[in-house]
Parts: sequence; C-alpha cells; structure tokens
Amino acid sequence: MLGVHVAELLEPLPGVADALDVVAGLDTALVNGLARLTDEHSAALANLAAATGGSPLESAIAEAVAKLSAGSIGPEELSALAGGRAALLGAVHDALLDRVDTALGRERATWEQPESPHAPHNLAVGSRSWLQEVAITGWRGVDHDLVSAADQTVEALLAEPALRRLAVLLDGLTAELRASCPVATLDRLPARRWADLWARALLLSWRTGGFAETTAVSGRLLPLGIDVHEHGTAVQVQLYALLETAAGETRRVRVGIAAAKVDTIVGPAIWQLFTDHPQLLKAIAERLSLDVDGMPMTAGGDLIWHDESARLGASADPFATARVGLAGALAPAVPPLDRDPVHLSEPVLVEGYKVTDGALELDGHRLALELDRLPTCGPLTPAAVTGSSTCLGLLRWDAGGWSLRPLAVRKKTKGVEVDVHGGDWACGPTDPKVVKAQAKSGDAVAVLRERAGRLLRK
Repeated sequence: MLGVHVAELLEPLPGVADALDVVAGLDTALVNGLARLTDEHSAALANLAAATGGSPLESAIAEAVAKLSAGSIGPEELSALAGGRAALLGAVHDALLDRVDTALGRERATWEQPESPHAPHNLAVGSRSWLQEVAITGWRGVDHDLVSAADQTVEALLAEPALRRLAVLLDGLTAELRASCPVATLDRLPARRWADLWARALLLSWRTGGFAETTAVSGRLLPLGIDVHEHGTAVQVQLYALLETAAGETRRVRVGIAAAKVDTIVGPAIWQLFTDHPQLLKAIAERLSLDVDGMPMTAGGDLIWHDESARLGASADPFATARVGLAGALAPAVPPLDRDPVHLSEPVLVEGYKVTDGALELDGHRLALELDRLPTCGPLTPAAVTGSSTCLGLLRWDAGGWSLRPLAVRKKTKGVEVDVHGGDWACGPTDPKVVKAQAKSGDAVAVLRERAGRLLRK
C-alpha cells in the first residue's frame, strides 16, 4: 500500500538533479553534433569525465573526451560517452529504487552477471558506423539521406533473431527521425529521448550474447495489470504479475509479448496481433490465474512466454492479489542496461485518494497521474480514473518527479463497485459502442493480412 509512505517517497534525493544536469549537457552537445563542439559543449563533456572520476570508466571517458576535443570521433570514444551517460543514469535509478524498496519494505533479488563468452555479432558492430555518423552530424543535421543510410542495416538486423532487440530499437529511432525530417526545421527536439535511444543502441551493439540466460520456473501466475508500449512500427504488451513458484516462493514477474505493426493498427485492433497467445489473452481479459510449467525466466524477472506451457486456472482478482501478495513478493533484479530512471515501473496499490487536476491527492501530497499513457486498446479512460476510489498502477519517475500510470481502477457506478482494467478487451471489445464503431470502420488487421496474402500469391 502506497498511502502511508507517500511523504517518504516524495522527499527529494540529494545529487539526483546534479547527475541529470551532466546528462543533459551531453544531450545538448548531440543536438548540434560532436563535430561542432562549442565551449559550452566542451565543458559538458568535461563535466561527464569529472562525474565519472573514480569509477571503472574514469580512464576510458577521460581519454574519449580528450580525443573528441582534438577532433577524433570514433565508435570507441562514442561508446565510452554512452557508457558514462548510462552509469550516471544508473546511479540515479539505483538511488530512486532503493528509496521505493525502503519506503514500501520490499525485498529485491541481487543481479548476477551471466557469462558472455562470444564476440558481438558483425551486424551489431556494423550498426555503430551509422550511430557514429548521427553523433557527428547531430540531430539538427539529420535529413532523409542520413536516415535512409540505416535501412539496409536495420533490415539485416531484423533478420537475425538474436539481434531483434537492437533491430527494433534502431527501426523505431529511424522511423521517428524520418517522420521529423528535416530535423533542422523543428522548433523543439526530443533531445533526451533520442539521446536515450542512441546511447542504448551503442551499448547494445557491444553485447556479446543473444538472448538472456534463463531458468525454467513453474507455479501459479496471478495477473496484476497490463501496460502497453505502442509505436508506429511496433507494439509491446507487458503483463505485471505475481508468480507463486512450486518451491513456495512468491516472485514479482513480468510477461512481455511484442509484434510488428503499421501505424493504421490502433485501439482494440492491437489485440489481434497477439492471437498466438490465446491462453494469456483470456487470462488478461477474464482475470484468471495461469498455471505455468517450465516457463523460461530471465534474471530480470521477465517470463519468455510460451502459451503451450500455460494452463488457465481459477478467477484471480488483481486488487486482492496486490493487497495480499505484493508487499511480500521478491522483486526482480534490474539488468544493467535497464538501470535508467525512465524504466522504473513499480506496481503499487493506492486507496483513499481524491483526483484533482490530473493528480492523486493523498495525505496532503500530490502524485501526478499519467492519464495520457492509458492504453487505447482497453476501456480504462481518464474519466474512469478520475472517478475511481482504488487504483492499481505503476509508480514511475520522469522529468524530475514521481508519477502513477494506472493499470486498473475500482469505481462506483450507480452505487455498485465496478473494476476497469486496461486489458479487459484482450479477447475483443465488450462495449457495444466500440464494437459497432469497429464493425463500421472495418477490420484493419484482416484487411492488411488479406492484401499481404494477395501479394504473396502473385
């Protein structure tokens, strides 16, 4: 329960603002390009070197900054900057996560680095050339020619299953840049976001393994709620849940399923991209437990979902699951590349609040609500959240403060308590108005599949 701990949680942490200022300095240098460093940009790079002094990255970053100042810009130097940036954001992430775990009394597993005996894939190494060119040119210099130069690389990466994570990231970044071209004409740039994607892609290109190492787990899976990450070219549905293992331990886990898409597939039609997972979708839509047997799980608590390894169980109320089991569940360790405050997503149950001007008011404190991030593929709307009395959501941190992303709410309708979950339409809309609108507009997924089939038959 978040309520009694909200004051402790919202207390500012020393050093966080300073670390983020250093990161922002590097991000600003990337806007105009590292080939055109001003005195301000050079000072920002020097601040990065100073901030990471005394760390294992000290010599690599100091050397990289010296070479960049002399006009030498290679992938190794850029990767060192990306590593320093990630290290600072990782320190902020760890401080914030420790505050959450301490305030809520949660126990967390420790991270154990798996062995990586293999060299990075040649295609991953090759992607650094384009990322280097982007850094030299700067976001302001990005045009259609520069974006198109990545097309062959992205296509080759997508063909390699072990490189899919890097491929999807680069595909999304190039799609955003292509839609923004010529970037020089934009009034405002998402400098932090693009720098995040650029740095993460560089670091992923150094990964020596393919898929993360996993262990097989069995037990009862109790869903909490779903979060949807939607992009023009891809969509990912993440289910947050508790796993009561066969060994008698309760762990907090996450299930992620993803699919490629086009930007015309939106709203409830998104669920049609995941018909290969009928058991999972039915459990989400009908709030059922799942018995899993031998399901692979990464050290970061992510289940690699195989629908054939799951069997539908009894009804499981997510609010009851959160109230009874969330506090005592073992939280997952955080993989190094995910140690960024933007990735903080801690499931919490909040009760006894009021919603005013887009924020929860709780014990005299205000917690912003991410009403603009509610999934469009379900019935969870801003109006439902505003009229609610109980909320199951993800505690997140961005732009210097905490916020809550609702996954499900409980509200009163005509004197009767009603639960509204973001995944209620996983097996199809239940609102007659939405069903009618869908029938009128046509089935976008079916039309695209039919067209694709017609092309393949030619």
